[in-house]
Amino acid sequence: MSLNLADIRKDYSQKELSPDDCLADPAAQLEAWLNEAIAAQVNEPTAMNVASVDENGRPSARIVLLKGVEQGQLLFYTNYLSRKGRQLDARPYVAATFFWPELERQIRVEGQVRHVPEEVSDAYFASRPYTSRLGAWASEQSSEIGSKAVLVTRAAMFGARHPLNVPRPPHWGGYAITPERVEFWQGRPSRLHDRVLYTRDELGNWKTCRLAP
Repeated sequence: MSLNLADIRKDYSQKELSPDDCLADPAAQLEAWLNEAIAAQVNEPTAMNVASVDENGRPSARIVLLKGVEQGQLLFYTNYLSRKGRQLDARPYVAATFFWPELERQIRVEGQVRHVPEEVSDAYFASRPYTSRLGAWASEQSSEIGSKAVLVTRAAMFGARHPLNVPRPPHWGGYAITPERVEFWQGRPSRLHDRVLYTRDELGNWKTCRLAP
C-alpha cells in the first residue's frame, strides 16, 4: 500500500498560550519552555534548526545544539570555516527554530549573530570531552574527504600531538544570536494554534501580540 501523506493528521490540545501567559523578556520565556522540555524528557530538547543564506541569497539550514542563554543571547559552537560559519560571517543574520512535538510547541528566533569572545569559546571548549576536542582539530568541516580513514588518521595525529591538553583550534568557537523577533507557537485543536510574537518598540523594549495561525 502506498502512503498518502495528505491523510496524516494530528490534533493538538495539550495547552494554550496567550500574550498574558508570557514573560516580559523572550529569552526568559524561551528558558522557561526549555526547562519544561528538559523536565518532560523530550528528545534532544536543545536541538535547534539554524538557517543562514549564501552570497546568492539561497538559504541553508542544519541542526545545532543550543549551549547557553546568556544576557538575552542564544549561544552555539561550531567550526568557523564550515559552510555555515562562512555564511554567518559574511551575512550575520540567522533564523533558528526549536520544535518539541511531545509538547506541541515551536519557537522561532530571528536576529543578528556574532562571534562570542575568545575566552568564552576557550572555556566551553575546555569543558568538552577529550575525544570531542580532538574531533574539532581532525575535521575540516564541510570539506570533501576521500574516506572515513582520513578523519581517523587526522584524529590519531592530533591525539599524538596533544596527548593530555587539547587547545581550542583558532577556527573553532561560539556564536551568539541576539534576537530581534521571537515567536512562541502552541498547537491547538482544529489548527487554531496559539502564536505569540515578541518584537521591539521604538525605545528598544519588547512588546507582544497574538498572530493568526
